Amino acid sequence: MWQTWWRGLSPSRQDRYAAIAPLVAVVMFFIAIVAAFWYLRSEELEREREAMRRDVEYAQQRIRLRLSERQEQLMRLARDVGNQDVDKNGFNDRADTLISQYAELQALTWIDTARQVRATQFGPSVAAENLLTLDEVIQKKELLELFEMARDLQQPVFSQPLATSDTAPMLLLEVPISQKGRFGGVLLAEFSIENLLRYGTPTEILARYAVTMQDGKGTTLAGTPLTPRVVAQRLLPWRAVPNEFDMPVAPVGNSLKLRAQGYHTSLGLVSNGLFWLVGVLSFMTAWLLVATWRHTRKRIRAQEALQGETNFRRAMENSVLTGMRALDLQGRISYVNAAFCQMTGWSEEELVGKLPPYPYWPEGDQSTYHDMLIDEMSGKVFPGGFQMRVKRKNGTMFEARLYVSPLIDGHGRQTGWMTSMTDITEPNRIREQLSASYERFTIVLEALDASVSVAPLGSAELLFANKLYRQWFGSQTVGHLQLVAQAGVLPSSSNASTSMDDEDGLMGLPSDQITTAVSGNAEIYIPELGKWLEVRSRYLNWVDGRLAQMVIATDITPRREAEEQAARQAEKAATVSRLVTMGEMASSVAHELNQPLSAISNYCSGMITRVKNGSLSEEALLGALEKTAHQAQRAGQVIHRIRSFVKRSEPNRELADVSDIVSEAVELGSIELKRHNVRLSHHVAARLPKVKVDSILIEQVLINLMKNGAESIANAERPAHQRMVELRVVPRKIDATDVIEFSVQDTGRGLSPEALERLFQAFFSTKSEGMGIGLNLCRSIVESHHGRMQAENLYNGTEVTGCNFSFWIPVATPAESAE
Repeated sequence: MWQTWWRGLSPSRQDRYAAIAPLVAVVMFFIAIVAAFWYLRSEELEREREAMRRDVEYAQQRIRLRLSERQEQLMRLARDVGNQDVDKNGFNDRADTLISQYAELQALTWIDTARQVRATQFGPSVAAENLLTLDEVIQKKELLELFEMARDLQQPVFSQPLATSDTAPMLLLEVPISQKGRFGGVLLAEFSIENLLRYGTPTEILARYAVTMQDGKGTTLAGTPLTPRVVAQRLLPWRAVPNEFDMPVAPVGNSLKLRAQGYHTSLGLVSNGLFWLVGVLSFMTAWLLVATWRHTRKRIRAQEALQGETNFRRAMENSVLTGMRALDLQGRISYVNAAFCQMTGWSEEELVGKLPPYPYWPEGDQSTYHDMLIDEMSGKVFPGGFQMRVKRKNGTMFEARLYVSPLIDGHGRQTGWMTSMTDITEPNRIREQLSASYERFTIVLEALDASVSVAPLGSAELLFANKLYRQWFGSQTVGHLQLVAQAGVLPSSSNASTSMDDEDGLMGLPSDQITTAVSGNAEIYIPELGKWLEVRSRYLNWVDGRLAQMVIATDITPRREAEEQAARQAEKAATVSRLVTMGEMASSVAHELNQPLSAISNYCSGMITRVKNGSLSEEALLGALEKTAHQAQRAGQVIHRIRSFVKRSEPNRELADVSDIVSEAVELGSIELKRHNVRLSHHVAARLPKVKVDSILIEQVLINLMKNGAESIANAERPAHQRMVELRVVPRKIDATDVIEFSVQDTGRGLSPEALERLFQAFFSTKSEGMGIGLNLCRSIVESHHGRMQAENLYNGTEVTGCNFSFWIPVATPAESAE
């Protein structure tokens, strides 16, 4: 019935229906896409809300676990305080450890039963206005209620976040102290809600949502909430409102809530039902379009056949990049394509019908090319083609390669000769350049001031050797193998696996080590040549496929001599630096010696006076003499330390106790610090392992850093309570290596970015009278002990509060300790 109805329609009506059907299919397809989009939007929104709920629950669990861990640590500290295992100093030490280890813990206070503060400790980087004062701890109503609740319940109690217009919101925790079953006070811990959110919430959740913390009234305490999108409100109102989900933070309760916000994201993949619906509609559209195309194709089939044949021939002629030329049996040009005309510059009208000599033959080569044409037409074909020069219409020449083959028509008869022509000017030029490049490369290798040799593995053949190698070792592989053996760049056979599957039978070496080998270098001494050589090696595949080893040996004898000379000069510079440092400290040293000498003079004058008066007893005389001897020993110790410091000697690295080095440096450095009215505090960790160093050089580094810190504080004109230099020595592990870290921290103005970049350069100084060699020598001394030195500014917010110089030295190995 369908076919009968369709055949009964007129051609115009058939065309109309054929045009309307695809339009209907496209409209239906569009409606289906809109419905699918709406459905997917609803599904995606639901998935987003569910994902947000799971993420917020996970973040809340992380924060709850973090608070629980801090609560357990504080309960252990409260138990030790209640058992009197921890005194005030011990409390300060443990509180300082907790505060420095956990960023959210801002302060820790010990309050007794009379609500008097026994001890308090807070972080060094926390501004004073963000912490509760002692008056607030004693008088604040909320803290009083929290104190009474902890006392009545005898359990840790969290408080509602406290905040004022001047301070940041803080979360408080009071842990009761039990002393033999009685209430003995509380430990008050102050938590930064901002740091709790930052360090307690997983980073992937912070990156995905806008996470904030709010109190019970909905006030934002930490984090930044999202703001509605202005553009989205105008275009997509339902996407302008972000997804939100909040839940209380245990164990604080409803007074502290964790809230997450996130804008709607893009849609997911198409669901199955809509996918098949769209697929069916797409198939219908394609089928109708194909039917329309077939109907139209019947009408233009004859025209396409005619145009197709013509276009095909024209496309062949115009698209081929190779020049094509057809000759008849008499040698007349019967056809040329566009590429041939473009190569020669002659048009098709100028070439077709021409007999030899052709216009593109050079005048001097016409007789030669005519003989070659006769050979071609007589059936002599060159399989690889032949090369000739071709003249363009403008008179320029280019090299071309021609291939000739018989031209057979559709009946199998030869009607002429077909010639293809390719421009080989550029390939010839590249070939000549490669040849010249190879020649230049060979000349460069021969002129190198380094020995270069290549030899295959497992063979005594020398594949390549430059001039310098032949001068040093001759033309044999003995020198190559000697360099390889002394430099240790060949995999050792002792490391080979006993399994035959891991062995290369041809080379006799482990195949896995050969294939994974990389370039290496070593410095060796060749007695026969009397030279130090730097040997570099790498494996490569030779031109014949064999695995070979290339060895490059460079004469570094002058460099080694220069390095030794530089080491001697550095040693002299270190001695000069110590003398300069002591020269700058001369007035302070004189003042330090003046005190014991004055005391000795006073004791002696007093004894003389009392002896003359006859009022000096034997016990008083002995006491005065003992004090005189003590002051004389003190002056002698000062002089001894100075003589040991400035004495020039060869570097003598011995096992040394870190605490002894620090004590010597502090004793000398404190003299300069007292002159600048700067307090010195130092902390040396207990039970530090020994280091193998030159103690005098390390003392020089510490004294220089302390002296620079004191001068920086003096130049900054800091008040008396801020004039302090702190020296800390603690163990560290850097790159899986046990080291001892020395740090000197001052409270000066810090360093500019330009000074930090050039700080350790020779002859660079930030002081107008500085020589610029002190820090450069300090870094050289540290690096000579296999350590590293660095400097950085200390900040309180955006304000620079000082500078910290630190360096580390490796701990002595068991072998060094046994020596």
